[in-house]
Amino acid sequence: MNPAEIQIPRKLAQQLLHHAQNTPDSEVCGLIGAKNNQPCSCYPIKNIAPQPETQFLLDETQHITAQVAMREKAESLFAIYHSHPSTPALPSQTDIALATYPNALHFIISLNTKGVLEMRGFQINNETVTEIILTLIE
Repeated sequence: MNPAEIQIPRKLAQQLLHHAQNTPDSEVCGLIGAKNNQPCSCYPIKNIAPQPETQFLLDETQHITAQVAMREKAESLFAIYHSHPSTPALPSQTDIALATYPNALHFIISLNTKGVLEMRGFQINNETVTEIILTLIE
């Protein structure tokens, strides 16, 4: 996958932002499933990182459960999402170094804004980061 711009259903974006707002002091994380390469489902996964305020680590059991659910719904992994409670919506050096799904996008939600949440998309492959423009659709 190497799009310059992708369309995100507004309802899905709201789910992601809501998930981040519900845990403002820790990074939240999860997967996004797609049908026909169009994002459609959100799979929140528990963050089990030792320092969840500044990093995320997907709970292995919930990660597998989410992938099974995607397969059962004929979805593919579209993106991995996580939040940054106190930093901008840009991949950290840790995010870049630990990116292990080169065909999945990475959505980062920043809570470090004044009144409006920020969500940005990135392709991370071999430590090369390319921003993907996210456009909301109904």
